[in-house]
Amino acid sequence: MSATAPASPLERGTKSSRTLAWVLLAVGLVWTLVPLVWMLSSSLKSKADVTSGTPKFFFAPTLDNYRNLFSGANDLTPYLVHSILAGGASAVLAVALGALAGYGLSRTRMRGRRHLSFWIISTRMAPIAAVVLPLFLIFRQLNLIDSVFGLVLAYLTFDLPFAIWLMSAFFADVPPSLEESALVAGCSRWQAFWRVVLPLTKAGLVTTFVLCLVFAWNDYAFALVFSGPNSQTLPIAASQLVTQTGIDWGQLCAIGTFVVVPMMLAGLAVRRWLVTGLTLGAVTGE
Repeated sequence: MSATAPASPLERGTKSSRTLAWVLLAVGLVWTLVPLVWMLSSSLKSKADVTSGTPKFFFAPTLDNYRNLFSGANDLTPYLVHSILAGGASAVLAVALGALAGYGLSRTRMRGRRHLSFWIISTRMAPIAAVVLPLFLIFRQLNLIDSVFGLVLAYLTFDLPFAIWLMSAFFADVPPSLEESALVAGCSRWQAFWRVVLPLTKAGLVTTFVLCLVFAWNDYAFALVFSGPNSQTLPIAASQLVTQTGIDWGQLCAIGTFVVVPMMLAGLAVRRWLVTGLTLGAVTGE
């Protein structure tokens, strides 16, 4: 007799419990999608349709809001480039350094290792307001204000502890016997890490990269304090559309689309790794 797949949570339980589960799922889906759909539709409306007193569900779509973002004084290109450079570089550095530190933390046996792990992740729990002033004073002395490199370092202060903690949980799931077999076969410690352990933690690497990228891409507080005319990112560009004379809702929704859609596509592209990472490694960390 062939083995059957285990029933999903929605297939188990009574009919009333399954109905309740579907209702809650539908409510959560509507709660998540309605704002996104409304933002996307508003970005395709004319100024008259956006500011209309009654919501318009049927309208003639236009790309004027997107065209205006890349023309004249409102050119969004520099902000987009800065976001890609700062977010991408900080996420790559966080994953690279977090993998090395997380591996060492998961394989090292020493007194106080649990306390060290908690101290690392506790630095990520600190509110941004508590670290902005010290970082600003340090960055001003190092001439890192209004530079993309300064933003990368600022993002790294929050991304790196999270990356170390998450990657150490994934490395702890890899049996040490695999490395021992590689060492017996003639591999060095680095070769065992690079060729054996690291490929087994792809889910952790992808999960860590995506989560770090999302934090840097959506950040407003660090970009507001440390950036300037030469390094401002997309969230700063969105805030500049809110002025004392009014709010350009069409362009604001268009910028919001630029901020949200890339991260949604990135999450969908790596959803298999992302779900595996969040449900496996993240719950077994020490």
